[in-house]
Amino acid sequence: MVAKALTKYLRISPQKLRQVIDLVKRRTLPEAQAILHSLNKKGAKFVNKTLSSAVANAKQKGYDEAQLKLLTLRVNDGPMITRYRAASFGRATMIRRRTSHLLVELGSAEILGQKTKQKPKKTTVKKKKTK
Repeated sequence: MVAKALTKYLRISPQKLRQVIDLVKRRTLPEAQAILHSLNKKGAKFVNKTLSSAVANAKQKGYDEAQLKLLTLRVNDGPMITRYRAASFGRATMIRRRTSHLLVELGSAEILGQKTKQKPKKTTVKKKKTK
């Protein structure tokens, strides 16, 4: 089983949040929490809060906190809040305030080992016939 935490409609752009996620991916839980605690970015606060929620969900399911690993960290685009700003010659330009959805999945080391042991599917490329 996997413990999940999902935070929706974060008022930060997905691009800025992915910068924080890239620093934490493929780390153990204590390493990730230490990095997020010392990082001076707005997105680190959001990721840390969602990560602590996922840890609490894992404890409810009976996992040991010391054996938890980060399985998935994903940032998706949320809806854009649109505003308008006055421009020259009586026009208006759109301001897009971007939002994000953040997904964190935690699991034990056994689940992580099962995920990596799966073999990738082979794909074949069909050749076009020439006349």
